Amino acid sequence: MFTGIITDIGTIRSREDRGDTRLVIGTGYDVDTIDLGASIACSGACLTVVDKGVDDGSNGPGGWFAIDASGETLARTAPGMWDAGRRLNLERALRVGDELGGHIVTGHVDAVGRIVGVDPVGDSVKLTVEAPASLAPHIAPKGSITLDGISLTVNDVTDQPEGTAHFTLNIIPHTQEMTTLNEVAVGRPVNLEIDVLARYLARMQARG
Repeated sequence: MFTGIITDIGTIRSREDRGDTRLVIGTGYDVDTIDLGASIACSGACLTVVDKGVDDGSNGPGGWFAIDASGETLARTAPGMWDAGRRLNLERALRVGDELGGHIVTGHVDAVGRIVGVDPVGDSVKLTVEAPASLAPHIAPKGSITLDGISLTVNDVTDQPEGTAHFTLNIIPHTQEMTTLNEVAVGRPVNLEIDVLARYLARMQARG
């Protein structure tokens, strides 16, 4: 489980496509405190650490960890996000006693959305995101949503004729600085995870 509060921005150093896709991700985390088999959310996708290492120190402190992304993970997440050089929002798994500063996040991407508007509002930025029809009924004003692993509050929602929905988010300067949302652009695909409560309510409604 996660909270959607980003604690580091990693960079994909290398990608090796084989049975699964092996990704080596540079991080500012103290990798000595990361166990093999630990879960780390990478821009909203919960992945398992399979290897790790410490840099030689010539470029300052830091290290790396490796994960294996399955074909299912690649198919269900934003196109291009696993390319070498891409930056990822990182969050380590929630521990008992940690502050729940965002909302409960599972690290399971529900669908890929698309940014359709980036508008400065004072020092903040208003993002407009298009959600697919499968998620549209489960996004509500003032509700929580996870975008590329970041816990955010929905401002408003506008249903579209084709069944999709446009929803807006206010991105304050701190969030821009601490996440990859400082590089958003119209047309960029993003990972979406709806609030876990909305997921269970949808299942209950479907069962009648």
